Amino acid sequence: MSEKKASLSIDGLDEAIELPIYSGTIGPDVVDVQALTRKGYFTYDPGFVSTASCESKITYIDGGKGVLLHRGYPIEVLAEQSDYLETCYLLLHGDLPSQKEYEDFVGIIRNHTMVAEAIARFFRGFRYDSHPMAMMCGVVGALSGFYHDSLDINDADHRIISAHRLIAKMPTLAAMCYKHSVGQPFMYPQNHMSYAENFLHMMFGTPCEEPKVNPVIARAMDKIFLLHADHEQNASTSTVRLAGSSGANPFACIASGIATLWGPAHGGANEAVLNMLAEIGDVKNIDKFVERAKDKNDPFRLMGFGHRVYKNFDPRAKVMKQTCDEVLGELGLEDDPLLKIAKRLEQIALEDEYFIAKKLYPNVDFYSGIIMKAIGIPTDMFTVIFATGRTVGWIAHWHEMITQGFKIGRPRQLYTGSPLRDFPTRATRKPANPGSF
Repeated sequence: MSEKKASLSIDGLDEAIELPIYSGTIGPDVVDVQALTRKGYFTYDPGFVSTASCESKITYIDGGKGVLLHRGYPIEVLAEQSDYLETCYLLLHGDLPSQKEYEDFVGIIRNHTMVAEAIARFFRGFRYDSHPMAMMCGVVGALSGFYHDSLDINDADHRIISAHRLIAKMPTLAAMCYKHSVGQPFMYPQNHMSYAENFLHMMFGTPCEEPKVNPVIARAMDKIFLLHADHEQNASTSTVRLAGSSGANPFACIASGIATLWGPAHGGANEAVLNMLAEIGDVKNIDKFVERAKDKNDPFRLMGFGHRVYKNFDPRAKVMKQTCDEVLGELGLEDDPLLKIAKRLEQIALEDEYFIAKKLYPNVDFYSGIIMKAIGIPTDMFTVIFATGRTVGWIAHWHEMITQGFKIGRPRQLYTGSPLRDFPTRATRKPANPGSF
């Protein structure tokens, strides 16, 4: 990083505060504000939207230009020429694997897909109608109790073993969440299957039938995992880093990421798409809902259009659209009522001047929600699948933070509460405001 300088003058201070400016390989420069603390000042940045909390070499996003790079490789190229496990290797190690490295990595992940038998009994402690994300939070956090032989975060071998275990076991645990909710037997992973095939087999297979997975659906599932593998310093990744900064074990850190992803403002977008389609109900109602979406005084919003980060277009959406068309064609679902609504909304968004002017293009959540609905995955499992794909990104950022050297995260605040007060007797106190919480 090259260093430049900024100078900040503050009323009441005799001299300006010198602040270093750092430049990364690409992207905006950052101002190092650590010197402010020594002068008694903090920066105020709600949501940390203008704050670089770390230095990272993993993922780069340019939302204005619609760019997403993993270790320098465009997401579109990876989706077209790579697969999920190769992208996992890239995110973890920094470079694409050779053929032998790829085969060895796939073999390692395959050999870690089973989970301890006691975990099946752990699942049976949940009600059958527990939300799958509730189960995932609990079970992933509990993995440290089953695999406590490799929890030394300062040991590089322990870190990579934990990374392999998490990547390998997440599809198994995700499928177990679904099987528990429908009362079917848990399915063991199959070592001859690919990562995505294995997940679909464990989700939809039964002991009564020979394993059989549609290759078109498996490729679509692999792309869903790949396109969600990492997305820079989002809320869940930042949570994993913050939890990791305390020295917590990797399973606990990933569980914290799952809990954050569960929030509807973060990981629930593709589920919200399906709920919106159900609310519209029929193709004949679309025009009415589109007009409501255009009315700034109406709280209704079309879900799955536009993106908080991508101000132009979501580079993942083009890949997902092609995959969506392939899946619907393979399954012959062009006449499904909800999917017909989705296709009509997509057409409107790509042709209507209002959507074009505001750059409200269909995003990755719009298409991934449609694909998972077509495959037969229930909406409350959507975020679990998101978490499964994102696990490698979380663990890559956690590992990077550990290797860079770190100190515990400790954001500051702008305090606006009461100043120092005297403590009154109960008899002299005014009634409290019970509605203040």
